[in-house]
Amino acid sequence: MSTTEIRFSGFGGQGIIRCALITGKALALYDDKFATMTQSFGPEARGSACSAQLVVSDERVLYPYLTQPGVLMALSQEAYDKYWGELPKGGILIVEEQLVKVRQEHPDLRLYRVPATRFAEELGNRLFTNLVALGFLTAVTGVVTADAMKKALPGLVPERFLKINIKAFDKGYEHGLKLTGQNHGGDAP
Repeated sequence: MSTTEIRFSGFGGQGIIRCALITGKALALYDDKFATMTQSFGPEARGSACSAQLVVSDERVLYPYLTQPGVLMALSQEAYDKYWGELPKGGILIVEEQLVKVRQEHPDLRLYRVPATRFAEELGNRLFTNLVALGFLTAVTGVVTADAMKKALPGLVPERFLKINIKAFDKGYEHGLKLTGQNHGGDAP
């Protein structure tokens, strides 16, 4: 049985919960996997700490909470500071390079910096940061396919912004492929 635990984290207003929803839907409906999601956030609507946890497995998930995340996506400094220590040796740490200052070397982790905010701003709005980060996560982790992620977007992003969200996802995905030296394979955008 193959299980992967992912923590999406940042602050309210960044679309952290939506990241987990999109990924969970992609895995469960389009990649033939099982996934459970839990979430936590502060009482404020925006600006407070926020995280969503996803447990992904080839078989039915019996315990829906993280025991040891193998992947951490940190889109805020607070999220990085709070959660990076949970990652095991060989874990994947993805940080937003403009918003997170990595405070020490992480030789035992696979550290990736993504300019998600800058890419989103280049696309016209920093609200697309989460989709850029999701595309990047898809490319560097291989946990979910790009095709499944794009199929999961309708219904979870506003219809009028679907095309730009796909463009944001593709931007992050392409950057992740380039950074890891991969080529497209069968599920290329």
